[in-house]
This record gives sequence, structure tokens and C-alpha cells, in this order.
Amino acid sequence: MVKQFFFIAALLVAATLFLYTARRIGSYFKMTRAAFPVRDFGKRAGVMFRVAIGQSRIFRRPVIGFFHALVFWGFCIILFGSIEMIIDGLAGTERSLKFSGPFYDFMIGTGDLFALLVAFSIGIFLFRRLFLHIRRFQGIEMKHVSHLDANIALSLILLLMISLLGMNSAYYSFTTHSLQPVYGFYPVSQYLSALFTNSPGATVHLIYEICWWSHILLIFLFANILPYSKHFHVFMSVPNVFLSRLEPLGKLTNMDSVTVAIKMMMDPTATDTATETQQTPERFGIRDAEDLTWKNYLDALSCTECGRCTSVCPANLTGKRLSPRKIMMDARARMKEKGPGLVSKGRSYSDNKALLRDYISEEELWACTTCNACARECPVSINHPAIIVDLRRYLVMEEASAPGGLKSIFSNIENNGAPWQYSPEDRLKWSENLTLKSAN
Repeated sequence: MVKQFFFIAALLVAATLFLYTARRIGSYFKMTRAAFPVRDFGKRAGVMFRVAIGQSRIFRRPVIGFFHALVFWGFCIILFGSIEMIIDGLAGTERSLKFSGPFYDFMIGTGDLFALLVAFSIGIFLFRRLFLHIRRFQGIEMKHVSHLDANIALSLILLLMISLLGMNSAYYSFTTHSLQPVYGFYPVSQYLSALFTNSPGATVHLIYEICWWSHILLIFLFANILPYSKHFHVFMSVPNVFLSRLEPLGKLTNMDSVTVAIKMMMDPTATDTATETQQTPERFGIRDAEDLTWKNYLDALSCTECGRCTSVCPANLTGKRLSPRKIMMDARARMKEKGPGLVSKGRSYSDNKALLRDYISEEELWACTTCNACARECPVSINHPAIIVDLRRYLVMEEASAPGGLKSIFSNIENNGAPWQYSPEDRLKWSENLTLKSAN
């Protein structure tokens, strides 16, 4: 009963904190704008299983991608044991899911094996971050706190795996030496249990309890740290892939309000439901956090800060200031800064700052070639150009601000109906003295 009491208390505290954080983030989503309608659930499920569950994009870097995939798959498998621990803690039972028989043996055995594989993979990740100084982990946006955040999260995962292996090893040793039935299969821990061969049964059981409590409390701690960490993608990556755009990456979305206005201009007599219900937007494009769509913000929360996007960006590779990773990090940071004011005072709230210029400069925006290399490389299907293009739309449509060359093109299109500075009447002058041979 004492164990149940403390477990329920810990669970309530962890759940309360997590729900508070989830509610806060949910309130920020309410401040964003609508995006595309979510349809084609079957196709989306296929993309999710291929990209998120199958980790297809991760394997573009096969060696380190393999270890990352092991960590992800390990978390999915070990989740079964974590659910059992919560049931045991609430009910005061032991191995409550053992009734599932062979399935139980398979899940526990796979989880025991993955605990070792995940611990080994995390060790490689920590070694790379601490000693190898990988180039894509660097950048103007990667402050000391970003590296510290990654190291803390990786260390917590390593402790989770160590405590799980310790718990399984102590359980196997205690039950076998006391001639009790062993529930589950332990391909790794049955060998690690040799460490407790000369220890008294009471000591081994105490080690088991310490590891059990350490593991479950670390889970509660990790779950509440994640929303404030770059590792929030543990929760957000799968839904982000499921909700990703299904159109080709190079397709730029049209603004509904502009589309309707052009249709009415071309045919003033044409009316339909969309036209009648269409309202003039508060703002063209994106200037600040409240102009982001819910998908833009979901992308920002899903960013792993892995740097794969920036490492393939042609603008960044040629020395430009643009870093697609920074765009996502800035969008997330700006919503975190302005979100509380938007929630409490409404969308009209202003703190005299903006995502544009205070976080993201015009130089960064106009360096983007919209080649979509970043979006193609991103392992969690983030669409970086979507934010960049809408920030540029604000500059052009609200402030008439653009580089000189683009302004000339806009002026020529307005006056001549084409990007060139020649009038429509002069367009065929180049062919006046040409002699064309007959096809016969």
C-alpha cells in the first residue's frame, strides 16, 4: 500500500505538470491560422509508416541513421514494459501483463535486447557530440544551451536504459535464486544477473526496487522535460509526418483571398460559396507568430535540430546567412516568447517585436532558392520553405519590400505583362530579319 501511495502521488504530479504544458502549447495552437484541410487518411498513414515508423529518410545517412532507428524502435518496444509498470504501480501487482503468454515473452525479450542496443547507440551519440565536433551540429543558431539540452536528454535516455537493464537483471537473479517462476524472456539481463551471484536475496530485491523506482521516475521526468527540449520530436514527429503536405514539395500554395480576388476580376459575374464567404485576411503572409499556420507551428515543435536541412542547403553551403534549421528554431522561440501575451490579451497583443527582422532577417529570406532540399532531407517532414515563402509574401504584399532585381521584375509584369522591360508590341522584333527554312 505504501508503494502504491507514493506511486499514485508521483503519477499525479507528473500527469498534472504534463497536462499543464500540453494545455499551454494547445493554447498557442489556437492563436495560429488555418492551414490545409486534412484528407486522404489512408495515404497519410502510408507516409507515416514509411517515413516516421520506418525511418526511411534517416537511412540516407546509413550508419548513424541505423543507430537512430534503433533508438526510435527501442522506445516503441520498451513502451510496452512502461505501460505494465504503470499498471503495477496503480494496482499494487507484479508483472500484470504476464497473462498474454508468448506475446509477453516476445515483448519483454525484445525490450530487454533493445535496452542494450539503445544504450549503446546513445553512447555513440554522446561521444560524437562531446568529442567529434560534427559540423552540422554547429551554427549561429546553436547556442551553448542547445548543446546542453541535447546532452541532458541523451544522458536521461542512457540512464533510462541502464535502470531498465538493472531492474530486469535483479528481477531475473532474485526469482531464479528463490526458485520462483520467471515471467518474460531476458536475452541480455539473464547474463547480467551474474553480477548478483554472491549477493544476498534481500540485497538483490532492494536493487530491483531501486532500479524500478529510478526507471519509472525517470520516465515521468523525461516526459515533462521533453516539451521544453529539442527532443520534443519524440512526441511530435509521428503526427507531424502524418499531417505533412501530400503535394509535391516544389508546389507553392496559393493564397485563397488572392485567388478569389483574381477570379472575380477575371469574371465579375462568377460567384460561388467560397467567394461569398471569403473574407479579407488580417495580413498577407507572415510577420509574426500569430500569422503562422498550425502546421508551421507543428513543424517548429517537431524540429530535432539535427542540422540535416542546413547541411544540404545550397545557400548555406555557399556562405549565405540562411539556415533552414534556424528558421524553425526562431519560429518556435518567437511563439514561446509571444504566446502567453497572445493567449491572455488576444491576437492584437504586441510586444513591439516580430518574427520578421527581430528573429529572421530579410537577407536570410531572400537567400532561399526554394529548391526544397531542406524539406526533402528532413527526417520528420518539416516544410521549411512554407514559412520562408510566406515571410517573403508579407514583405512584398504588405511593405512592397524586395531586392532591386525583383522590384524591376514586378514593375515590368505590371506595366508590360512580362518580366522583361520591353513592351508587348516589341516582343517579336528579334525575329524580323530571320529567314526560316521550310520544313519540306
